[in-house]
Amino acid sequence: MSGDFWIFGYGSLIFKPGFEFSERVVGRVRGYERRFWQASEDHRGRPERPGRVVTLVTSPDGECWGVAYRVHEEQRDHVTRLLDEREKGGYALVPVPFLCRGPGRGPDQVQVYLGHEDNPQFVGPEDEETTAAIIRESEGPSGHNVEYLLRLAEALTELDVVDPHVLRLANLIIDPSGVLLEE
Repeated sequence: MSGDFWIFGYGSLIFKPGFEFSERVVGRVRGYERRFWQASEDHRGRPERPGRVVTLVTSPDGECWGVAYRVHEEQRDHVTRLLDEREKGGYALVPVPFLCRGPGRGPDQVQVYLGHEDNPQFVGPEDEETTAAIIRESEGPSGHNVEYLLRLAEALTELDVVDPHVLRLANLIIDPSGVLLEE
């Protein structure tokens, strides 16, 4: 297991990893929160109308739940090339500590793609109603931005994870009046 590579998914990697893995464990990274603060010109939007996808932002008391995938060492270069292409829109691969949910043989550290604040696709904080409107109107080569948001919300529900930011955005898509359905 020492030569294996663990990658953390907190967005579309949760519901669509797109690579072979030998193990999948649910867990979290601390000191980060998931936010729809990354523009997407290559997957869920276009250059003239960028969509929004998630990144992790630092938050001293925050945590982000997701899944870690174990990739055997002989597949590491292949998987890294696939993910480098998929996450090319301003993301960088960095190691972070990982806490597995419940007992198990999860890793102590995972690799995660982060959209750092200094990348050109990082939009930073914006009003959630604005973000929801952008998501509602955006579509790209990987599909409609609404699909991305709702599939992420559904995947988090299946993991028994409540992410208030994702839930609020999903509710704004489902009910544009801003009346939250249930939090």
